[in-house]
Amino acid sequence: MTKHKTPILHMLNKLIKPLKLYGITAVIVGVLVNTASAQDRTITLPEAISLGLQTSKTLKYSQAKIDEAVSEYNQAKDKSLPTGSVSATYDRAQIPEHVLNFGGETIGLPTSANAYLGIASINETIFGGNKLRYARQSTDLLTQVSRLDASSDKDQITYDIISAYYNLYKVLQSIKVVNQNIATIDAQIHQSQRFFDQGLVTKNDVLRFELQKANIQLNGIDLESNRKIINYNLDILLGLPETTNLNIDEITDAAKPVGPLSDYIDTALTARQELQELDLRNRVAQTNIKSIQANLSPTLAASAAGYYVGIAGNPIPKVGNDITPITVGLTLSWDFSALWTNKNKVAQAKIQQAEVEINKGITSDNVRNEVNQDYQNYITALNKIQLLQTSIEQAGENNTILQNKYASNIASATDRADAETLLYQAQINLELAKADAGLAYYTLLKSTGKLNK
Repeated sequence: MTKHKTPILHMLNKLIKPLKLYGITAVIVGVLVNTASAQDRTITLPEAISLGLQTSKTLKYSQAKIDEAVSEYNQAKDKSLPTGSVSATYDRAQIPEHVLNFGGETIGLPTSANAYLGIASINETIFGGNKLRYARQSTDLLTQVSRLDASSDKDQITYDIISAYYNLYKVLQSIKVVNQNIATIDAQIHQSQRFFDQGLVTKNDVLRFELQKANIQLNGIDLESNRKIINYNLDILLGLPETTNLNIDEITDAAKPVGPLSDYIDTALTARQELQELDLRNRVAQTNIKSIQANLSPTLAASAAGYYVGIAGNPIPKVGNDITPITVGLTLSWDFSALWTNKNKVAQAKIQQAEVEINKGITSDNVRNEVNQDYQNYITALNKIQLLQTSIEQAGENNTILQNKYASNIASATDRADAETLLYQAQINLELAKADAGLAYYTLLKSTGKLNK
C-alpha cells in the first residue's frame, strides 16, 4: 500500500502546487487591480474650482439658455426685414352648359378653359408704432438676464465646490488628529501596562486608557465614513473618476482683513446678480408697456407685386394670351378698436412692472440680512480661532503636567486620560474652526456677489 500511496501523493502535490501558485498570483493581481483603480490625487482649491467649472453640466445648460436667448433676439431683428412670397396656381374649368341666351343675343362659351396665376410680392412695414424696435429691446434685455442667470449658476457651483472642499479638509484634519491621539494613547497604554507589571497601578488604570482608545477609534470610524461620502460627492462635482481619493495638504489662512459691514452691504447691492436681473426685468416691463401702447398707432406699409395671368393651354407666355400687371402701393391702416380694448392691457403691464419693483425691494432687504449674517458668522469664526488657540496652549500645558505627575505616580489614570481627552478635543476644534472660518469668508464673498470677481 505504501509503495502505491507515495506516487499518488506525489502526483497530487504536483497538481496542487501550481493551483496554489495560481491562487496566490490571482490574489496579488486582484490587490494590484484594486490599488490601481483607486487613484490618489492632491488638489488645491483653485484647481478644484477650475476643474469643476469646466465639467459642470449646469453651466453647459446655462450656456444653452444664453444661446437660445441670442437666437430669439436675432429672430426679433429679422422681423424688421422685408417679407416676400412667390406663388403659382393652375386651374382647369370644364363648362358643360356653355351657351348664354340673352333674348335676341346668344353668347357661346368654350367647353373648357385654363387659367394660370403667378404672383410675386414683397412687403415692408415703414411704421408700426415702433413695435419692432420694442421687441428687439425686450429680447436684448432678456438675453442679458440669461447671462446673469449663468453668472449666478457659476457662483453657486463655485461655492458648492468650496464648501465640499472645506468639508473634506475638516474630515481629513480630524482623522489626522485621531491618528495622532491613538499613537499617543498607545504609548500611554504601554506605559500603564509597564506600571501594572511593576505593581504601581491597578488593572483598572490600564483599562481606562484602553477604553479611551476605543472611543477615539469609534470616532475615527464615523470620520472615515463621512470622508468617503464627501470624497465621492466631490469627485462627481469635479467630473473625476469615482474611485479618486482626494487629498488636501493645507488651506489658505482664513484670517483675512475685515472692513466695515456697510462696505459689504453696498457692494452686494451693486454686484448681486439677483438685483441686476430685477433691474433688467424692470426695463423689460417698461418696454412691454410701450409696446402695448404702440397698438394705438397706425401702421404704414409699402408693397410691390407682379402678376402673371394666362388663359392658354400652354403655360409658356404668348402674345395675346396673358397679362402681367405690376403693382406698387402704400397701405395705411389703423385698428381704432384699440382705443377701448388697449387700456386694460396697459394697466396689467403697469401692475407687472410694479410687482418687479416691489420684488426688488424685498430682495434688497434679504440681501442686507444675508450679508449681515455672513459677516457676523465670519467675525465669530475668527474669534473662535483665537480662543481655541489659547485653549490648546492651556490644554497642552495641563496635559504635560499630568503626564509628568502620572509618570511619577502622583496623578491617577483618570486624571491623565481626562487631560489627554481635553487636548485631543481642543486640537479637533481648532482645525474645524479654521475650516469654518475659511468657508465663512467665501460665504461672505458669495453674499456680496464677488465670489468669481
